[in-house]
Amino acid sequence: MADYRIFHSPRLSGEAWIGTAKNAVLPIMAASLLTGEECVIHKMPKLTDVEHMMELMINCGAEAKMQEDTAVIRGGAVHSPESEDLLRSMRASVLVLGPVLARNGECTFSMPGGCAIGQRPIDLHLKGLQKLGAKVETEGGQIRVSGKLQGANIYLDFPSVGATENLIMAATLARGLTRIENAAKEPEIADLCHFLVAMGARIAGIGTNNLTVEGVEEMHGAEYTPIPDRIEAGTLACAAAMTEGSVLLQNARSNHMRALMFKLAESGVIFQEDEKGLRLRGKARRPMEVRTLSYPGFPTDMQAILMAVATQLNGLSVFLETIFENRFMHVVEMNRLGANIRVEGQLALVQGGKNLTGAHVTATDLRAAAAMMLSGLVAQGETLLHDPAGHLMRGYEALEEKLQALGAQIEREA
Repeated sequence: MADYRIFHSPRLSGEAWIGTAKNAVLPIMAASLLTGEECVIHKMPKLTDVEHMMELMINCGAEAKMQEDTAVIRGGAVHSPESEDLLRSMRASVLVLGPVLARNGECTFSMPGGCAIGQRPIDLHLKGLQKLGAKVETEGGQIRVSGKLQGANIYLDFPSVGATENLIMAATLARGLTRIENAAKEPEIADLCHFLVAMGARIAGIGTNNLTVEGVEEMHGAEYTPIPDRIEAGTLACAAAMTEGSVLLQNARSNHMRALMFKLAESGVIFQEDEKGLRLRGKARRPMEVRTLSYPGFPTDMQAILMAVATQLNGLSVFLETIFENRFMHVVEMNRLGANIRVEGQLALVQGGKNLTGAHVTATDLRAAAAMMLSGLVAQGETLLHDPAGHLMRGYEALEEKLQALGAQIEREA
């Protein structure tokens, strides 16, 4: 739980370091269960989701500890997770399914939790594992997946990130060749593949939607540093764009942020790449049309955050959400601040250019929390952001401190 007091802030300026991507770290941690040897992961972000994942590693029988910003995980004799509370604390908990099944020939678990932004079923995970020869049984709210895995041809009906990650990990120890077609190709998936290769996996097609995994007898330990967080970088870029700022995003990888950069550039923001990262200056001014899509399309994780920008743009901006059916919960909270946003099904219409006024708002999910914090930067007066579930701390490492360093006026109260 945390509360934040946010005040109308001046132009943001300065430099901000972009930390390691949560969505890269969590599957890499799960992949460490594929071996009994030691895996070392550097530059770990201080997030509650990472803490919960470390607890889940231990709950699955691994030895896991943090040494400053380095995680050391030794798979040992792994087994099915035993804590339903940990499984329900975050969506990424389902990623232990593939590694534990591949190591043990069996894994029993309950449905994962996380942000309430949609149904997010795991049917694609289970269908893919069945293609690999696994048997799926459901009893008393528990799902048991068992069997010796064999290579197979798998086609995903939708390029699900989680299903792609689980199937890649399971296939590394399956006998024979596995082909995954219509795979998700987010940068975090490529990062997972590079870590698996460092562990001894044989994977071809990394970074594409057609992956080939040749199973090996066993995996070994590895040492790795995951990629920077493109969503954190995008969030800070939007904060600068709302305040006509001038900011250097150190360590940001622009090739992972093309869709957002194009939208902000179309609206008036100027970008410049150099050896330190990504520089941007100017103010977003022109309305935009946004359609969320699988990578390399516009990321659904940036939709609420860019909508905060759109409230400041004269004219009508249009947002079409195609990934999750319940990802406009932040609209009610933005309208409390005086925004003019109307939702029609999966479409949100933002009539921008109206001054926002500070009010009490609540974080409904992780990215909505960030969007409300950014909205408070341009609202007149004081905005109190109530985050009872600690959403911001799940996915951002000290976001308020990074914004403060750029000149934002934010006070954290809990």
